[in-house]
Amino acid sequence: MESKPVFATYPSLKGRFVIVTGGATGIGEAIVSEFSRQGSRVAFLDIQDEAAGTLMQRLETEGATPPDYFSCDLMNIEKLQLTVRLIIEKFGTVDVLVNNAANDIRHSIEEVTSASWDNSIGINLKPQFFMAQGVIPAMKKAKRGSIINMSSISWMIPSTGLPMYVTAKAGIVGLTRTLAHELGRDNIRVNSVLPGAILTARQKQLWFTPEYEAEVLNSQALKRMLQPDEVARLVLFLAADDSAAITNQSYVIDGGWV
Repeated sequence: MESKPVFATYPSLKGRFVIVTGGATGIGEAIVSEFSRQGSRVAFLDIQDEAAGTLMQRLETEGATPPDYFSCDLMNIEKLQLTVRLIIEKFGTVDVLVNNAANDIRHSIEEVTSASWDNSIGINLKPQFFMAQGVIPAMKKAKRGSIINMSSISWMIPSTGLPMYVTAKAGIVGLTRTLAHELGRDNIRVNSVLPGAILTARQKQLWFTPEYEAEVLNSQALKRMLQPDEVARLVLFLAADDSAAITNQSYVIDGGWV
């Protein structure tokens, strides 16, 4: 009989204050859920109010530590900065930031305009910097912190059919590396996570076809589709004290694709 997997509990995450962007659905939803189950205090930002409400209700029913939801369009940097200040005022500090929000809408080279370029960078890269900028003073004051930036293997394969997204995801790794060296003296760690093909509800609705599944399974060493909670558990480790000596790193979680 196949045994049921048992996953780690991190004592250092209990009571820690965590911010997650794009936390209402997909990988972000899994990240919010896993931190809440660890007993962390989570604030998550999104614009999907209905999905956010459903998530909070589910976690409350489970008995997990209930998260706080802040409706915020991350492309509005002034609103983003205000929201971060409100969260810090409420929490008193921030221990962990997970920059997760993204939009992987498909597009051709010919379709790209100056406006669509700015829009893509505006959701996939720009908020990651300004979210980090917003939490750094609190982390410096506490002399600790973990910033986790969600990138993608898309720039490593490289993927085609979404060049703006791929560009932004490559930029996130560069941002991670420079922030790690800027902030290390204050014991603030900065790492990135690079998921592969993760079977989220959005992927199933918009992109998942038998042909795509065949491509993924042919490329991966593991011959199964990966789930959002598997990415979230890597994020937990990078947030916990167990990874206290790890910074400036990029962790691929793709079933062995690259």
